[in-house]
Amino acid sequence: MKKLALLSTLLLAGAAFAAAPKDTLVVQQAADTPTLDPGATYDTASSQIVENIYETLLTYKGSSLRDLEPLLATKWTISNGGKTYTFDLRKNVKFHSGNPFTCRDAEYTFERNLVTNAAESGNWFLADSLLGVGANANDDKSITWARIDKAVECNSKGQLVFTLPKPDPAFLAKLAYTGQGIVDSKHAIGLGEWKGTEADWKNWVGKDLQGSKLSASPSGTGAYRLVRKDANAILAQAFDGYWGKKPAIKNVIIQKVPELAARQQAFLRGDADLIEPGSRANIEEQLKGKPGVVVVDDLPNTSAYAIFMNENIKDAGRLGSGKLDGQGIPANFFSDVNVRRGFSYAFNYAQYISDVQKGKGKQLTMLLPSSFPGYDAKVKTYKYDPAQAKAYFQRAWGGNVWKNGFTLNVAYRAGSVSSQTAMEILKRNVEALNPKFRVNIQAKEWSAMLNDSKAGKEPMILIGWAPDYADPDNFMYTFYSSNGYYYPRSNWKDASVDKWLEQARTTTNQAERNRLYSLVGQRAYEQAPFILVPAGVGVNVQRNNLVGATAQTYNPMVGFSYTGTNWKDLSKK
Repeated sequence: MKKLALLSTLLLAGAAFAAAPKDTLVVQQAADTPTLDPGATYDTASSQIVENIYETLLTYKGSSLRDLEPLLATKWTISNGGKTYTFDLRKNVKFHSGNPFTCRDAEYTFERNLVTNAAESGNWFLADSLLGVGANANDDKSITWARIDKAVECNSKGQLVFTLPKPDPAFLAKLAYTGQGIVDSKHAIGLGEWKGTEADWKNWVGKDLQGSKLSASPSGTGAYRLVRKDANAILAQAFDGYWGKKPAIKNVIIQKVPELAARQQAFLRGDADLIEPGSRANIEEQLKGKPGVVVVDDLPNTSAYAIFMNENIKDAGRLGSGKLDGQGIPANFFSDVNVRRGFSYAFNYAQYISDVQKGKGKQLTMLLPSSFPGYDAKVKTYKYDPAQAKAYFQRAWGGNVWKNGFTLNVAYRAGSVSSQTAMEILKRNVEALNPKFRVNIQAKEWSAMLNDSKAGKEPMILIGWAPDYADPDNFMYTFYSSNGYYYPRSNWKDASVDKWLEQARTTTNQAERNRLYSLVGQRAYEQAPFILVPAGVGVNVQRNNLVGATAQTYNPMVGFSYTGTNWKDLSKK
C-alpha cells in the first residue's frame, strides 16, 4: 500500500518517473477522460478506460473482427427466428465493491441504457435492436416501461433473455461494445442512480450520465479498479478479486499531456510506455529509429472518411448570390449528379496518399473499412482525371456551370492538417479546370462545423466514422441511408439504396448481406454522393520493453487504441 500511495501522490502531482516501473504502465494522451460510466461511454478516451474496469457479455476473439467469444457470458443460443437470445452467465464473479455478479446486474444494465439513452451516448443502436427505434421515451412516446421491461429479462434459470421485435444480424456485435459493460446494480442504486424499477424510470429518460455518481465511483468486474482520478490523470490498480488470469501489470497511470513535444520527450526517456504519438509524419520524423522505440505499422484501418456534397444547403449566407452566375451557387447545386461526378474526378487521391499519409494509404471502394465483412473491393472507384472532370462539369445544369462558373464557400476543421490539405487539393484542381470556377476555403472550429453540418448548413464537409461495433451496418446505414445518422449532411436519397440497406438489416445470411452491400456500393459509385477520402494505414509506437502488443494481436475494436489490446494482456520485461 505504501507503493500505491507513492504512485498516487506522483500521479496527482504531475511528476514523472525516472523510468516507468516494471509493474506499472504509464500512458500519456492529449485528451481528458469524459466519463467512466458505461452508459455514457461514446468516445475513445473513455472507452479505453471503461473496457478495463467493466466487462461485457462477450468480446472479440483475438484480432478477429468477425469472431466473438464469451466473457461474462459462458454461452448463448439464438431462437425464435433470430429474435430471442438466451445467455448463460459466468458464476463466482465479483464486482470491485465485493458484490457478486448476478443476472439482475445484467438486466439492470441494459434496462438502464434503454431508459436513459441520451443523445450523445451509444445506446441508440441497442434501443434500435431491442425496441425497434433508436430514440428514448421522451422522443418517441410509443416507448413504454412495459416494452423496455419485456426486451430484457432474467428467467427462472438465471439466464439473461433478450427479445427483439425483428431479427438483427448485428446484435451480438452490439453487445460487445464497451458501453454495454455490466454495471454493479446494488452499488449504482446505493449511489443514487436509477432504482431499476418502473417507479422512477421516467425521471431518468434521456438523462446524460457522463457526470454521473457512477462515473465518479465505478464498480465493474474488470481486471482493474479505479483508485484515483482528477482532471489530468487516472490511477487504476489490478483487482485482487478478479475471476480471470491475474494481470502482470499491477498499476496503470493515464496522464493528460496536451503538448505533443512533451509526450514525445517523456516517451523517449522511458517515462511513458505508450503515448498518443500524433500523425504518421510525427512518428517517422521524431520517434522512428530512436533507442527503445518500437513502431508497430501496417495495422488494419477501421474508419471511413468522405467529403460530403450537400444537395440541399440550408444556409443562404454560404451561397453567395444563390445563383449560377459565377458569384455563388444555388442551394441545390450538388443535386445534379454531373456536378458531383465532376468534383469526384477533380480530387487527386494519389496526391492525398502521398502528402498526408506518406504513401501509407488506400483508396476505398465504399464507405466501409476494407477489414470489415461486406466490403467489396471490386466496386469501381474514381481516379483523378481532369478530362473527365471537365466533361461532367460541361454537362452540369444544362451547361450553365461551365458557361457561367460558380463560387463555392467551404470550411475545413481548424487545426486539422489532413482536412486542410484535402480541401486545398480539391480547390487547386477544380479552379484549374475553368477560370470561372472559384472554391473559397477557410478554417472553422470543429464544434461549429459539426452543429452546422447536422443542420444541413455546410455545402461541403470532410468527416469520418469510426465503428461502434464490427458490423457493416454501422457504416453503410450511417452514410448511405436517408434514415442514417449522416443524412442531414448530404441530403442524398436513393430509393433502391434505402431498400437494400433495410433488407441487409434483417437478414442473417451473410452472403446475402454482402450482395446487398455490393449493390449499395456500386449505386453510390454511379451517383457519387461523396468524395471517398483514402483510408490511412494504422501505426502505433511503444517502448521496446512492453510485451503483448503486436500487429498480430492488435484488434482495432478494442478501445485501448494505442495497443489494440487490454491492459491485462500486457507485461513488461
